[in-house]
Amino acid sequence: VRKIRLLVTRAEILHVDLTRMFDVSERRRSPNAPLKTERRTLRKSSDTQKWSSLEHKGPYFPPEYEPLPDNICFYYDGQPMKLSPATEEIVTFYAKMLDHEYTSKEVFQNNFFSDWKEEMTKEERKLIKTLSKCDFSQIHKYFVEKSEERKNMTKEEKQVLKEEASRLMEEYGFCLLDGHREKIGNFKLEPPGLFRGRGEHPKMGKLKKRIQPEDVTINCGQDSKIPAPPAGHRWKRVQHDNTVTWLASWLENIHGRPKYIMLNPSSKLKGEKDWQKYETARRLKMKVDSIRKQYRRDWTSREMKSRQRGVAIYFIDKLALRAGNEKDDESADTVGCCSLRVEHITLHRRLDGQEHMVEFDFLGKDSIRYYNKVPVEKQVFKNLKLFIKHKDPEDDLFDRITTVKLNKTLNECMPGLTAKVFRTFNASTTLQDQLNKLTTGEKILSYNRANRAVAILCNHQRAAPKTFEKSMQLLQEKIQKKKEQIEEAKKELKEAKKAHKDAPSDKSKKLLEKKEKAVQRLSEQLKKLQLQETDHEENKVIALGTSKLNYLDACITVAWCKKHQVPVEKIYNKTQRDKFAWAIDMTDENFQF
Repeated sequence: VRKIRLLVTRAEILHVDLTRMFDVSERRRSPNAPLKTERRTLRKSSDTQKWSSLEHKGPYFPPEYEPLPDNICFYYDGQPMKLSPATEEIVTFYAKMLDHEYTSKEVFQNNFFSDWKEEMTKEERKLIKTLSKCDFSQIHKYFVEKSEERKNMTKEEKQVLKEEASRLMEEYGFCLLDGHREKIGNFKLEPPGLFRGRGEHPKMGKLKKRIQPEDVTINCGQDSKIPAPPAGHRWKRVQHDNTVTWLASWLENIHGRPKYIMLNPSSKLKGEKDWQKYETARRLKMKVDSIRKQYRRDWTSREMKSRQRGVAIYFIDKLALRAGNEKDDESADTVGCCSLRVEHITLHRRLDGQEHMVEFDFLGKDSIRYYNKVPVEKQVFKNLKLFIKHKDPEDDLFDRITTVKLNKTLNECMPGLTAKVFRTFNASTTLQDQLNKLTTGEKILSYNRANRAVAILCNHQRAAPKTFEKSMQLLQEKIQKKKEQIEEAKKELKEAKKAHKDAPSDKSKKLLEKKEKAVQRLSEQLKKLQLQETDHEENKVIALGTSKLNYLDACITVAWCKKHQVPVEKIYNKTQRDKFAWAIDMTDENFQF
């Protein structure tokens, strides 16, 4: 039944003849159930109603703040100072990060101090005037010691914590969806702390306030038992909206955006949504040639709006840029394709031996810098010169189009098509092409290199891990040690060969074979370590996880694993395998995106 439902969904997405598909499965379906009724019911369910019944326990709230011991003090201008609990809690957020590079940044310090002062009492505000006179060192030392204590816990103590975590998971981590027990994704509310952001985010250091039940909207079934709020509290609102899949919602205070408690990625609803997303991207294959012809025609249009739209779609297609959205004055100065300004591009008639080069330099999503130099077609280059003519650096490059209008145009080209679908299509196409080209004897390295090509295309960067140098050094030490072991094993093999040649016997023959196997085994171990070193170095500043989870059709990976006899466990961890169970179940080795 599940496979039939999946087939129906896929058929509707691809707009193919359902009747032919169901002839094969006719014996599994009741002869009295008309096909038209099945299609109509499923469409109604997928387009509007997501579930019939939903029951859950609500979110788990982090424990209240536990004050510092009396002997641990905050110092101001060299003098110990007793703080109110609310002020002290915020101090602990900063003290815990004292050895992190964030606390050395001026923006982080200013934002923290500004938000901290707002939470102080009047008396504290009168005394604490500047951050430079604040001494958090004793509190920092206290939390370092507490961290060491946790690391050095006995097996029994760790077991107690593990059992408590299991109890919370059992109580809050599951819901009843249409009578089925489904796992919840993030049932624990995030505790208060300091916002970090990515890149040079202008709001880093601001206070993430504690979420109270009065901030939370609960979504559950009309006839289900409403989850009880913590004692002495009440929910902001309880609703019964079966057209959405979230269980609880609230507004976070940093950006004022809604946050949700959702079903686990492994749930049936999430799996179907993922599948449909990639099927939409696959459908673009049938349309992409005509879309590319259209935006090329737009480059020579008499209308400036059409020219700008054609170049913008070209960038989204060629460079996998995000569409971009308008920002308010308090947001980070991040841009996408439609919100690019003149200052974000530099045109070079010739650069690095290539003609018509465009140099991009701007902050993308999460304040991650996008820097790229790419050759473009001659007509695109001419149009860009036209777009920037008589404009100031802070003026919009595409001043005649918006994200909304761009996505509307794309949707007219193909129902459901957006800039994000284009990004998914290009990411998955790149993975498929790279796997076809790069797969060699070293399968895992080949896959990671293909994945890395996608991460570079999508600008999925990360800062080098703090432990990178140390882990690299340990790996190199292991490689050196393994080389020494191989040298020693080769010497022993040479001696065994000589002994067997001088006095051949069954015993000397077995010893020779044993030494040969030892050299072979150690050589394979060395090769594996050297591959790890290469992989580790190449992944230093590239984040592979984002594209793997959100932009790459899992069917490509599963088919590749089956074709090359690579265990799926080598590519996907348990959480990822649960998320992509639909792909693992239904994909064969011949699948091509």
